[in-house]
Amino acid sequence: MSTVPTGGDVGAFLDAVPDERRRADARRLVALAAEVTGEPPVLWGTAIVGFGSRHYRYASGHEGDTPLVGVSPRKQHTSVYLSGAVEEYADLLERLGPHGAGRGCLNLRRLDDLDTAVLREVLARSVEVAARLS
Repeated sequence: MSTVPTGGDVGAFLDAVPDERRRADARRLVALAAEVTGEPPVLWGTAIVGFGSRHYRYASGHEGDTPLVGVSPRKQHTSVYLSGAVEEYADLLERLGPHGAGRGCLNLRRLDDLDTAVLREVLARSVEVAARLS
């Protein structure tokens, strides 16, 4: 993720999500992520609500900062950005419910179709992984 905190208004960003269900899901995810991470929501770039941050440095020398957890309501799904590779969450994802996954993110269509307790565990693991990677 190559975005940085912008200081933008998270509430206004969420209010502007056009799809009512996606907007409600994003609000629920933001509240859950804030509770689990203990960090306030911060707008990163123009479309990601991030919680906390960690510094990373690749072997190539590239480095930067990224949230411990990020939430981004997209047109087709809501993306949840995690610390580390999605494979580190495989045991939890088996129990989560319907989702898609990228290299370091989950793509969620409907929160109501997921096991919220497992989603909470996924977010908590992201914080643990971030501590290990930092």
